[in-house]
Amino acid sequence: MAKKKAFALRINEEMLKAIEKWASDEFRSTNGQIEWMLMQTLKEAKREPKKKED
Repeated sequence: MAKKKAFALRINEEMLKAIEKWASDEFRSTNGQIEWMLMQTLKEAKREPKKKED
């Protein structure tokens, strides 16, 4: 599993509420939803991180 790094994210209240609602609808945490959204965007841009091999 990839190591996770914590950082502060400043986001406007309306956007956060929309993400929280979406996360709830998808049975994800807000953090999990944001990670999923970021990964989808990285994949679309063909910039997803390379997977490390053991």
